[in-house]
Amino acid sequence: MADLLGSILSSMEKPPTVGDQESRRKAREQQARLKKMQEEEKRKKAEFRKKMEKEVNDFIQDSALQKKKYEPMGKIERSILHDVAEVAGLTSFSFGEDEESRYVMLFKKEFAPSDEELEAYRRGEEWDVAKAEERRKLKEQAALEEEATSRTQKRPPSPSSNYRDKYSHLIGTSAAKDAAHTLEANRAYGCVPVANKRDTRSIEEAMNEIRAKKRLKKGEEDVGAGSSGL
Repeated sequence: MADLLGSILSSMEKPPTVGDQESRRKAREQQARLKKMQEEEKRKKAEFRKKMEKEVNDFIQDSALQKKKYEPMGKIERSILHDVAEVAGLTSFSFGEDEESRYVMLFKKEFAPSDEELEAYRRGEEWDVAKAEERRKLKEQAALEEEATSRTQKRPPSPSSNYRDKYSHLIGTSAAKDAAHTLEANRAYGCVPVANKRDTRSIEEAMNEIRAKKRLKKGEEDVGAGSSGL
């Protein structure tokens, strides 16, 4: 029995040493500091949000303002500001090349920025309405000139002269040869072109010629009859 009790007592956890107590104390202190930091961060976020809500509300109430630009701020602050702007019905964007230079801009819905304006901010430029209008006109003019050039290039080139005019010395010579050849063939076979058959005399002239031929023929017959009577 004594041996059994002794083994049980020996197997129980030994009291912590001085080193173990120090480690536990440091762990408790670290947890307390972490909790305090979390509470402090939470408090700062709440204060920052409250501040942004007031500024956003003042911005909305000021009818003379269309947009509002903030100084560069951290990622958490930007996230809070974007959330406040969305709840208030505003449009918000972040600009800046690196994390340290990124900032937030707020826009009222009725003055939402165009794509061209956003591109200017992304390039780190200030938005100038007059310069933007000038660039827009230049782009339109360039587009019209490009379209006109494209149409000119697509248009088929017209011949500098008519085909028959260009080869008239060949076509004319060939046509003349063909006409002469046809005329000779007509003459050889007793064919006369319709144009050559056309009688250009008047009806009276034709009748007079017929009467004259008849008188001549009758005279020749009378002379022949007299000669046979002799």
